[in-house]
Amino acid sequence: MKPSDLLMDCMQRYPVLQPCQEDLQKGFQLLCNVFQVSQKWLVVGNGGSASDADHIAGECLKAFRIKQEPKDLPKALAKHLQHALPVLPLADFSGIYTAYTNDCEPEWAFAQLVYGLGGAGDGLWAISTSGHSANICHAAEVARAKHMRVLGLSGQSGGPLKALCDVCVCVPEAETYKVQELHVPIYHTWCRMLEEHFFGEESYFPSS
Repeated sequence: MKPSDLLMDCMQRYPVLQPCQEDLQKGFQLLCNVFQVSQKWLVVGNGGSASDADHIAGECLKAFRIKQEPKDLPKALAKHLQHALPVLPLADFSGIYTAYTNDCEPEWAFAQLVYGLGGAGDGLWAISTSGHSANICHAAEVARAKHMRVLGLSGQSGGPLKALCDVCVCVPEAETYKVQELHVPIYHTWCRMLEEHFFGEESYFPSS
């Protein structure tokens, strides 16, 4: 299926997200733009959104639905592996995260990881159901200072995070669990769209 068809399928299955359709398309294009030049995305969130960040990385670091061996490795290696897109879930860096929160200001821990791992041309995918999480906003501030792209996934208002993003998808809910319920189909759809774009029959991934 074409990425556009996958987006329309999501709109049909989750009509509550139809007001977000334009931003969903913009978010997908932003994701593509970073991966297109072989850069990486850092994904960050708190609590359930941290689990979502880990979930997103799990969908991107191996095949989601399209089974394809890597094309840039010898066959003997490639046959044991699957295609992948570079995504790092920052909450999983427990050693440095706990060291920083113990020694320094806890709300700047994710910002420190963005500073250490991110570079110009990379992306920060920031997830906050309220858009008011100080540690997520600080991470976005550092990302912008490092000339990274910032993609937000938030709730109805978007909070202060919205102004820090190149694209911010604000789902039409305000209660935390309801926002999270709508985030799942969004990132599943984006992951499917990315896989189709880069590894489908008409893929656009840069050749090695």
